[in-house]
Formats: sequence, structure tokens, C-alpha cells
Amino acid sequence: MIDFTLLSLFIPTFFIVSVTPGMCMTLAMSLGITIGVRKTFWMMYGELLGVATVAIASVLGVATLMSKLPELFQGFKILGALYLAYVGINMWRAKGKLALSAEQNTQSIDKSSLFKQGFFTAIANPKGWAFMVSLLPPFINPDLQLAPQLSMLVAVILLSEFICMTIYATGGKTIGKALTQRNNVQLLNKVSGSLMIMVAIWLATS
Repeated sequence: MIDFTLLSLFIPTFFIVSVTPGMCMTLAMSLGITIGVRKTFWMMYGELLGVATVAIASVLGVATLMSKLPELFQGFKILGALYLAYVGINMWRAKGKLALSAEQNTQSIDKSSLFKQGFFTAIANPKGWAFMVSLLPPFINPDLQLAPQLSMLVAVILLSEFICMTIYATGGKTIGKALTQRNNVQLLNKVSGSLMIMVAIWLATS
């Protein structure tokens, strides 16, 4: 069974996370500009596999710990809320820069290389691990079976990531031009940061 109340809150929360400019979105945008959307899909497939791996590993690790120490569940909710609040505050304080990793190799057009690039970008992102560990457990009902809940959350994560990366890759030049304008990035960060803080408050008080 699935807790649809938690799911209805998770869907918009993670979509906000996905659509906010970050390592994977800016990689999709830069590849979309340099090699085209069709080839960029190979990077996306690798990134989705990496994100799914991080999400499943994070939840199973935390779930195993919580099954032995059930009282830790409330602690993880508080930690998740604090982390979201921290992310939200940092978004508010951001100076409006769209960061592109210097290590992104946009000249690599081999399908296998693009797939690996997406996979390792997702796996090697420490913020991704921290976010999954802190965010996902609070959206899992400990009174229900883990497998169907985790499957649904991962499906939502992959769909959100794929939609957002496709948007960034497809509208690469337009999005890039818009996001390189300082005020636009600041506004997006403030809106996303505010929503993050609201979700953090809900997690802490639920």
C-alpha cells in the first residue's frame, strides 16, 4: 500500500528540486547546446540510473537502521527538515550564478561515454546523497510495506528528473540566456528556497 497524502506532497517537492539549476540540469543544458538533444538522451539515461541507485541505496540503508532503532524515524524527520531548511536558506542567499562544472566534457559524443558521464555525475554528487538520505525517509510511512512506497518514490524521482533534463536540453540556448541573467536566477532561487522552507516546516511539525 501507498500513503497518498505523503505522495501528493512528495511529487511537487521533488519536482521543485529537479527543476532548480544544478549539476545534472546544467550538464543537460550544455550538452543540448553542443551536441543536440538526441545524443544528450544517452547522458540522461545514465543520470537516471545513477539517481535511482543513489535513492534506493539511501533509503535501504536508512530503513535498515530504522528497523533496528524505530525511534530514529522521528530523528530523521527532523534532520530532513533541517537539511531542507538549510538548502532553502542557501537558495535565498545565492548570488544568482548558474554554475557549470569545469570537468564537464561536452566534446564526448560517444553513446557509452555520455551514458557513463551521466551515471558518474549522479553517483559522485555528494549533495545528491545527502539530499536523498535526508529527504526520502520522511516521505515513507513506517506502518506500510517499504517496497511499493520506495518503487513509487523512485518512479516520481526518475520522471521528474527526465522531464526537467529534457526541458533544459531542448531549450538549452533559450534557458541558458535567461538563466545567465542574474535577476532571473535570483528569483528562481528565492521561489524554490521559499518552497523548500515550507516543506521543511511541514516535515518538522507533522
